[in-house]
Amino acid sequence: MTGVPASAAGGSSAAKGAAAGTASGAASASGAASGAVSGASGTSGTSGALSASGASGASGADAGGKSARGGKLTAAAVNQASVWNIANLLTMLRLLLVPGFVALMLADGGYDPAWRSFAWAAFAVAMITDLFDGHLARTYNLVTDFGKIADPIADKAIMGAALICLSALGDLPWWVTGVILGRELGITLLRFVVIRYGVIPASRGGKLKTLTQGVAVGMYVLALTGWLATLRFWVMAAAVVLTVVTGLDYVRQAIVLRRQGIAERKAALEETEA
Repeated sequence: MTGVPASAAGGSSAAKGAAAGTASGAASASGAASGAVSGASGTSGTSGALSASGASGASGADAGGKSARGGKLTAAAVNQASVWNIANLLTMLRLLLVPGFVALMLADGGYDPAWRSFAWAAFAVAMITDLFDGHLARTYNLVTDFGKIADPIADKAIMGAALICLSALGDLPWWVTGVILGRELGITLLRFVVIRYGVIPASRGGKLKTLTQGVAVGMYVLALTGWLATLRFWVMAAAVVLTVVTGLDYVRQAIVLRRQGIAERKAALEETEA
């Protein structure tokens, strides 16, 4: 083994002594610093707390932002999935029944009682689903943009198909079909025109009109004779009267709603300018 030179050993001892002295000085400085910190504990403690709180708040904000974004994505996924709910499925069923109803109605020349009975069954199912899909959507919060668009289309499609088939077969005057369909399409367009001012709610008269139309058209779809044929004539007459009266009432509501909307916008504009 090679021995360590005395000078090196001396240097090492000196270095150790210097290090010890430095450590001792640092300890003294640390003690002084501790005293200063203790003396200014109010300020330093507050600053530390604020720093920790800020860091914690920033972390919470980041976590909250991520959570909010995750919640939005989850809600979007739920809304997207909610399109396939029972209310919308009933609406789609009603749309699919339209071509089937027309085929049954016109089968074998359109005058066979058996085929007309099958057509009536399809029409009845469509009318029943019309009663339930809206109720289910409102009761269980299943209202979707698809339902808002598809539901009125399905309603007008099945009723329009029945009326046109009946008039084409000579069972119902064309002017009756024109009045009912003209009213339905006109009121639908009117709702879209005034929707910027508000929504025209469905009235009791409108619901009674829909029920009366369904019963009257259903009776005409069936091959009825005798007093039942006479009865269906009067039911259809009542449906036409309700169609016209409720249509005029909706026009009145649309005019009032538009005037109110214009007045409110004008008042808001004047208040902003003032």
